[in-house]
Amino acid sequence: MRKVILAALMAATILPATAMAQTRELARDRQDIRQEQRDLHQAQRYGDRRDVRNERRDVRQAKKEYREDWRDYRKHNRKLYARGTWHSSFRYKAFRPGVRVAPGYYASRYVIANPGRYHLPPARGINRWVRHYDDVLLVNMRTGVVVDVIRNFYW
Repeated sequence: MRKVILAALMAATILPATAMAQTRELARDRQDIRQEQRDLHQAQRYGDRRDVRNERRDVRQAKKEYREDWRDYRKHNRKLYARGTWHSSFRYKAFRPGVRVAPGYYASRYVIANPGRYHLPPARGINRWVRHYDDVLLVNMRTGVVVDVIRNFYW
């Protein structure tokens, strides 16, 4: 019994450290993307075609690494992305970027108040992240136009 309790305590201290390490890794990946984009802008401004091509490849690679690390984070933190008891007053419809949605779809009760909790990119200006069943939509709150869609965001 004593061994079981000690093992449980050790697991409880290791798991948060793992989640923090994954969060730091995601932050580092975002910094890498920003640095690669700065290098790309420099190459576009002062370099030749080969430099631009190489920098574009580096940006794609940095974004790919970020997506892979984000998927690993989601896989290890499934409770955070659980569906929960979420109900909507309308039926599911698959939206795509550029489509205008009715105001009922992006009412305040569907807005994700803290997108950083889910490691979503920050919503700038009048854009807000909105939950639509298992999908997450980035909606322009003034016009109702869908800017971005992440499908099957919640498990």
